[in-house]
Order: sequence, then structure tokens, then C-alpha cells
Amino acid sequence: MVDVDALLPVGDELPETLLDLAIPHEDINELIALARRVERDPELRAFVERSVRELVCDIGVVVGARELPPVPEGLGDAGRLLPVVVLLAALPFTRAYHRERGVPADVTRRTLADLGRHMALHRRRYGNAGLVKAHWFSLHFRGEIYQLGRLQFQRARLWRRTGEALSAAGLPMGEGDPCLSIHVPDFRGPLTPQACDASLALAREFFARHYPDESYRVAVCDSWLLDAQLGKYLPEDSNILCFQRRFRTSFQDTEAYDRVPVGFVFGDPDLPVETLLQRTPVERAVASHLLTGGHWYCGHGWLEL
Repeated sequence: MVDVDALLPVGDELPETLLDLAIPHEDINELIALARRVERDPELRAFVERSVRELVCDIGVVVGARELPPVPEGLGDAGRLLPVVVLLAALPFTRAYHRERGVPADVTRRTLADLGRHMALHRRRYGNAGLVKAHWFSLHFRGEIYQLGRLQFQRARLWRRTGEALSAAGLPMGEGDPCLSIHVPDFRGPLTPQACDASLALAREFFARHYPDESYRVAVCDSWLLDAQLGKYLPEDSNILCFQRRFRTSFQDTEAYDRVPVGFVFGDPDLPVETLLQRTPVERAVASHLLTGGHWYCGHGWLEL
């Protein structure tokens, strides 16, 4: 049984903890007030404790993004931030797991600071404190994903179609075999080839050192950034096309994926196409393609590590 008593940092240390997680400054007071409310309210405290138990009961096991328990009804605005309080209560377990694996403190800090980045995305999109895709953070707080330089690397398993592509390429791999899934966060500067080279080098060393019991021969990426149509709009030496060329294609989805690039590039996936700004090459590519009736798709690729 996981003991979660007295894990909520509701004292003077909480602001420092929130700053370590890159929580936007304008959200800190609201979070502190909610954490203190949870400490005083037996029902909310029981919900947080139950949620933490479910989140960390098998910490370190590769299961993919896990949905957090639904927030109790009737909380009003406080419900937006309760998942963040759950993650704060799980933080000691995450840090302990990282220490057990020998993960450097700076990697822990940068990985978990993704929480603040996503809260900044929520405020940019909706104008208030909250968390975009709370379930995504089960990966961070369970030791399944790490920020290593410019890129994030998730301990994962091959999907069927990617496994088939690898097998067809002559690699002795298939569905369910271990891989690293590469993610490209925004608000992290340009996606330069040099930054990607450095991240891949860090990943090779990191997982060999801290997960010697696991073998990662390939990395995969499932993203609109691998949509081959981008080549019609971007210059040959663009960072995105250089990133694309790292990967061998597994397959490309046939279902339109328009909301994801709109959300990534413009901050809100629900913006009307006709309102999209076209200041940068990527903005012009995403917007003009949609304005002419085109669609964007998720591409799937792999590379050998």
C-alpha cells in the first residue's frame, strides 16, 4: 500500500516547489490556496490520496499515458487545478524513483518542468489557470518520459504497423518490442539539427546508464512534423525538414489531423482557419495549406539509435 500521508507541500516550501516545476507565476497563489483547501477537506484529501495511489502503484512500468481519476463534480473553478495538486502530491514518489535509477537532478527538474509549460499553454489558450492534457503527465511522474536537451524521449513499445515496417526493413523487431518515442515540445527554441544531434546523443547515454536492463535499438516519432506535405512549403534547409529526414517512414495516417498543427503553431486548435496569422514560414505553411482546402496528417517514422 502506498502511504501518501502528509505529502502535500502546503507550507512555505510550496512556492519554491512550484517555481521548480516552472509553474507560471500568475498561477501560484491559486494553486497554494487549493492545496490548503485540500488539506482541510477530508473528501478532497481522500480523492487526492486515491489518485496518487493509482498513479504510482506500479511506478516505472511502461504502460503509456494513464488517465487520472475524474475530478469530483461541484468544485467549480477549483476543478481545473485539482489534477495539478494530485501531481504535486505524487512528486516525492517521482523524485524517489528517479534517485533509485540514478537520474541526475537536472534531468529530473527539466523533465518535470514540462508541467509548468503545459500550464502556460492552458493560460495562453483559455486565459486562466489549468492543465492541458492532464493524463499526459502520468508519463512524467511515473518515470516513462524524460527531457534530454531539445527533445523528450518516452520509454514505449512498438505499434503493429511500425513493427511491421521495421521487420520489412530487415530489423529483428516487431509489435510490442521496446522503443523510444520522440516528442517535440514547443516553447523550447528552434528545432536545429545540432540540438537534435545533442539530444539523441544524450538519450543513447542516458538510457544505457539508467535503464541498463532495457534495450532500445530504435526511436520512433508519430507527429504532424513528419507529414511529407511540409516539403511543398518549407525551404530545403528548414529545421523541420532536416528533422523529417532523420526518419525512415513507417506509414502515414489517412485521417485529417488539422487541429494538432493549428494548436501547436498558433496556440489554440479551435482557431478559425481564416484568422490564422502568417508571419513565419511554418505559420504560412500550416495556414495556407488549410486555406486552400488541404489537410494535415500524422506521419510515423523510425530511426536506429
